[in-house]
This record gives sequence, C-alpha cells and structure tokens, in this order.
Amino acid sequence: MDPTKYLEALVNANSKIIDQLYDKELPKVTRFVMQNNGGQQDAEDIFQKALLQLTTRYVAEPFEIKSSFEAYLFTVCKNLWRRELNSKKPRVTNATHLEPVYDPEDLALSAMEQKRWDLFKACFELLSENCKAVLQLFFNKVSYADIVSRLGYNSETVARQRVFKCKAKLTEFVKKDRSFKALREL
Repeated sequence: MDPTKYLEALVNANSKIIDQLYDKELPKVTRFVMQNNGGQQDAEDIFQKALLQLTTRYVAEPFEIKSSFEAYLFTVCKNLWRRELNSKKPRVTNATHLEPVYDPEDLALSAMEQKRWDLFKACFELLSENCKAVLQLFFNKVSYADIVSRLGYNSETVARQRVFKCKAKLTEFVKKDRSFKALREL
C-alpha cells in the first residue's frame, strides 16, 4: 500500500488499517524493544506513541515517505525507544488504563530526529554500491576481518581505509545538502 494511504488512514482513524498495522508491525517492534532492555508493555507504548507522532506530524505538515511505510514506522519506533533508554526517566504506568500523553517537545524532537535520519538516508543513497556495502557492514558492527572476507579486500587495513573514505564521502554529502545547516542548528 502507498505510504500516504497509511498516513491518511491514521489521520482518519481507519480502525481496519490501524488494526492491520498492529497485527503486522507491532510484533517486529516488540522483538526490537525486548532485545534492547524493554518489555511487551514498553513496546506497545512505543508503537502507540509512534503512530500518534506520525499522525500529528502529518496533520501539522504533510510529508512524503520515500521508503515503505513499515520501514519508516519501525525506524520511528527504534528512535523513540533509543531516546527512551537514553533518558532513563522513571515511568509510572497504570496497566488498566493508558492515555497517550501529548508532549510537544517530544514530538518536535522526534520530528527533528526523523528529518536528520531522512537526510542521512538520502545522502547514503548517493554513495557508490561498494561504499554502501562497506558502511552497511560497518554500521552493523561486522568485524574488519569479516568485511575483508565478504567484500574480497586484501587486508583489514584496506577495509579500514575503505570505511574511513566512505564515511568521509558520506559526511561530505551530508554537509553539502542544503537542509544540513538548518538541521544542525536545531
């Protein structure tokens, strides 16, 4: 389905599509959260918060999702959970009744994170296929020895140099982008 249709379904509270999202996407988010020091309730909270955030952002300023909606939603959930872990706020929950809390500052931070992530992805796509492969392995914490064997480099030194050059190229693309300065200052 077109990502915009999902966004419109959220705005219009289309329960059929929202239920499909919960059935299909919540298990993925739950796995991620549980693998990263969270529980089922945390995952449900993050998922609901992500849907609320996307809806609020789309109502305030319609935007286009260039990847699949599912991947975009998962990225939003990951960013929210990571920020939750970093903040280490004490949380009080009432298991019988959960109400979404509207926090404009939290939504603004999430929107900014998402714009930065979108800039990163767009600049990443400008890289050569080799650089994309090298950096994907590097970002996934694959060892240099494994990078050498997977990509056929001569040594770990060559792999390190390639990672360094590709990161430099990616940084160059990001800094040259016209939206970089505005995102950096916020």
